[in-house]
Amino acid sequence: MRTKRGLDLLIVTLISPLWAPVLALCALLIKLESPFDPVFFLQQRTGKGGRRFSMYKFRTMVVNADELKEQLQHLNELQYPDFKISNDPRITRVGWFLRKTSLDELPQLINVIRGDMSLVGPRPTSFSSDTYQLWQTERLDVTPGITGLWQIVGRGSTEFDVRLRLDIAYIEHSCLWLDLQILFRTFSCVLRQNGTL
Repeated sequence: MRTKRGLDLLIVTLISPLWAPVLALCALLIKLESPFDPVFFLQQRTGKGGRRFSMYKFRTMVVNADELKEQLQHLNELQYPDFKISNDPRITRVGWFLRKTSLDELPQLINVIRGDMSLVGPRPTSFSSDTYQLWQTERLDVTPGITGLWQIVGRGSTEFDVRLRLDIAYIEHSCLWLDLQILFRTFSCVLRQNGTL
């Protein structure tokens, strides 16, 4: 586990000359589009052991997106507890670009530095561990990640139960070589703009 944490910090540090300017540019674009609204969106996510933490993302939606979600429930394309609709009207113009390129996820490198997340691991859910069935709680045994096995297999179109099974398969076969393969394939998926993380 210490080796994985050390690798996370090493990679984030080595690529900081690449991601830091991009982070600043994205923040500037969001601010230019809506000067009085926040740049970042902090959402409570469920991490290792069911602990809740604030996950950083670039704000890609209008500020009252959560209020509008109730009105759009009938358009949900995934099974509960997930929520996703195509051409979501809450997404801003800059937000559409950030999501298409997965740059909206870039601030999660802050979570990696803080130790809330790893570069690779099960994606943290927005709903609490109370929502999980007993067999699903195995994914809470490890630190969640920015990317994982289901991001390179199904990406944003995969249902929750399928994602859980992929997460558990990752946990049971976890090693640094697998992490490096997932990171490489994630980068490839992002370049092809194959959905969103």
